[in-house]
Amino acid sequence: MVFSSTIFLSMFLPLVLALYFLAQERLRNYVLLGASLLFYAWGEPKAVWIMIALIILSWFVARKMDKTCGKARKLWLAAGVCGNLSALFFYKYWMFFLQNFNLLLSDLHRSLLDVPQIALPIGISFYVFQIMSYLIDVYRKEVKAQPNLFLLATYVSLFPQLVAGPIVRYQTIAEDLENRKTQPDNIFIGMRRFVIGLAKKVLVADQVAFIADKVFDAPVASVPCAFAWLGALAYTLQIYFDFSAYSDMAIGLGRIFNFRFLENFNYPYSAHSVQEFWRRWHISLSTWFRDYLYIPLGGSRKGKWRTYLNCYIVFGLCGLWHGASWNFVVWGLYHGTGLMVERIGLSKLLERLPSALSNLYVWLFAVIGWVMFRATDLTHAGQFLKIMFLGNPSAPLNTFYTATEFLTYSNLLIVLLGIVLSYPIFNGRYKRFKFSPAETALVFALFAVAYVFAMTSTFSPFIYFRF
Repeated sequence: MVFSSTIFLSMFLPLVLALYFLAQERLRNYVLLGASLLFYAWGEPKAVWIMIALIILSWFVARKMDKTCGKARKLWLAAGVCGNLSALFFYKYWMFFLQNFNLLLSDLHRSLLDVPQIALPIGISFYVFQIMSYLIDVYRKEVKAQPNLFLLATYVSLFPQLVAGPIVRYQTIAEDLENRKTQPDNIFIGMRRFVIGLAKKVLVADQVAFIADKVFDAPVASVPCAFAWLGALAYTLQIYFDFSAYSDMAIGLGRIFNFRFLENFNYPYSAHSVQEFWRRWHISLSTWFRDYLYIPLGGSRKGKWRTYLNCYIVFGLCGLWHGASWNFVVWGLYHGTGLMVERIGLSKLLERLPSALSNLYVWLFAVIGWVMFRATDLTHAGQFLKIMFLGNPSAPLNTFYTATEFLTYSNLLIVLLGIVLSYPIFNGRYKRFKFSPAETALVFALFAVAYVFAMTSTFSPFIYFRF
């Protein structure tokens, strides 16, 4: 089920809200748990049992850790983390591993292994990371183990953030999970945030996606240089507005139910360095890797060469987290290299540049990276980048446009609008908005427009659903 789908907007969400607010406060978490399991099982009826099994395992392990210390405590943590990572590896990376192992066997002229087709459970990367953060925080004694299995299940399966984040840590909502009161202001604030996310998804992300798909799905030899840049820029906007839209909608829904999820995006394309970009992009993931991998590896405390190695390990795994494909790994290492080059000395040069130039550098860096991310494989990415920087004289502009017929004034206007909205030009004004009839009318008008677009457009799942 997708937040921008007819079934969600017209049936699921209104029904859940009605049941939630009509229920007694002590029963509301059970309403959320039931709704969340139904939400997930709607599209993944078999995969829901995987999530339930990992929740039960982690609940049991956390309870054991709370009662032990020393080596036994470490062994329980290892069991819980390995159990969750094993599920993630099997469903997400086992085929990838076998395919690459077969390449090695082929070079050695050995018989190849069968590669089974394993369906990837939606959202497994997100909820496994949430569960592991919970287990590690219990081990570190930063939070107490949740004795109530149903409350832990509610935390893990909470439908607003279940399938595409943000990665919500247990300590962030532990108090809200057990002691929260309905606040009318939160309902309106949450609705406004949800509507803004819905509008970003259907009015911007889905529109620029049309351009990106036409360019990236075309035979690469037929793509002219100018259209390659346009397609790359369109995808750069699409992935930001698509993913930040989901985060907005998740944060908004959480607020309606009186949960406060942390921000996941902070205008990353307004950054002036790659380091700043990662402080603004997918904040819940970047801080997860920082706190649970980079710092335990030694961070930047053990000399520059160890720092570089730690950075490459983190970003290589960050790329692999996004997908079982080498182009994701290369994308992660590309960003790791950008961070290291800035650490070595580029950051000092960027500080001396006019802000417009340093921001343009971030845009260029991001666009190149997103080509690797969007391409079907490394070969496709290499060919696409070659056209962007060396041109493609065999592909005339007019021929490509005539064959695809996708470029319109409205599409170009959406691209320009997307670039403008990538900057916090309305952020201060937005934060000063107060509840008023005028603002209420604006929110409902925006929802009406976005709802019409959502109902009349073709199905468009969020990009991060497949991660």
